[in-house]
Amino acid sequence: MSATANRITELKAKLWNELVVKTDVVTDGVAVEPQALRALRLGSDVKEQIQCLFVMDFEPHEGDLPAEFVTPHGLDVPVRWNPRSRYRIALDGSTFILADGEHEVFPISFHPRPGFYSRKTSDGKPMSTIAIASPDQHVFVVYSNECSYKDRGEDCLFCNINYTKSEFGERQGLNHWKTPRQIGETIAAAAEEGLYRHLTVTGGVIPERRELDYYLDVAEAIRAATGQERFNGTATVAAPLDLTNLDRLEEAGFRTTAMNLEIWDQRIYEVICPGKARGSGGWAHWVRALEYAVGVFGHGRVRSNFVAGIEPKARTLEGLEVLASKGVVGTFTVWCPNPGSELRGHRAPEPAWYLDLAEKLVTIWKRNGITYEHVYDANASSVGIQHDLYRIQDELFPVFEDARRRPATSGAGRG
Repeated sequence: MSATANRITELKAKLWNELVVKTDVVTDGVAVEPQALRALRLGSDVKEQIQCLFVMDFEPHEGDLPAEFVTPHGLDVPVRWNPRSRYRIALDGSTFILADGEHEVFPISFHPRPGFYSRKTSDGKPMSTIAIASPDQHVFVVYSNECSYKDRGEDCLFCNINYTKSEFGERQGLNHWKTPRQIGETIAAAAEEGLYRHLTVTGGVIPERRELDYYLDVAEAIRAATGQERFNGTATVAAPLDLTNLDRLEEAGFRTTAMNLEIWDQRIYEVICPGKARGSGGWAHWVRALEYAVGVFGHGRVRSNFVAGIEPKARTLEGLEVLASKGVVGTFTVWCPNPGSELRGHRAPEPAWYLDLAEKLVTIWKRNGITYEHVYDANASSVGIQHDLYRIQDELFPVFEDARRRPATSGAGRG
């Protein structure tokens, strides 16, 4: 084996070890020591957490937290605050570290605060309330935390979208509907900084006609602001009863669409997602809409997410396999029984459960011709453990290119 091949093999092993730790942290959360929090200079130097859709922390908290941290070899780890976690972000001299009890796991770094967070739209709204910059040049827009299921008492039981609005709407200035013009200007500002390669527009479930008209206006504003006739954006919608509405989203310039099914087992779906089960045509119609959307947007250009850990793994995998066979990028998120949701206080499966699910999902993707480009374009960010696993297997992280270019005497990266 050549020296380069050895370095690549060693690098994969190091990334895998970091992924195991990341899965632990995402599943069980992380605490932040006060000294480290003060040294981070959140809101000026380091990007802060903005609760724009769901609070993904385990407990309510006051003050800012970092949005994510970065492992030595480049994995982005979302910060899910849990003061009872065995993991904590600490400061060792001038070095930030991830600690497990009294032991240092590895040094960590943080993403700088985007410049556009300090800018305002032409009508005076802070751009940090319009869109957030996720790692790897994803921009995430939540046009509103309004969800029509609330008024009918049919919120998804894992969801805390309405809690997020009530707790953080005033505090972080997120209560207003984002106008298409505000979104277009913010995306253009992110593009100027090199932070935009893909964007997702999403929000709570609203009446179908209102949703379609709004998305068409947003697409027009993005095209005008960026000069891109067909932009790399995902329209996240409820399954429309009129499936031709999906044609109109594609014609408006969106490259991908997402309809998040959340649960595959129909009986569990009816209990956990009562609004989706009774509205938008129900479970079967959501599946039909996803299949129809592939005919409009193309293979690998449609996404549906599952909240993994609520139903048995075999059922989730069945859904991911069926969707992939239809050309849909099925994905999953690690379930956080977060404050404000009906399932607060429950526990997600152990981290190894999620790692196994991620390995099986990447195999499903590859078997069905879903490339990493498809996965990147269809998702709101690239921080999922399944994204990391795909990039480790296919050697897509920047550190792999660095390792290939280094002389034989150089190491493969920080160890």
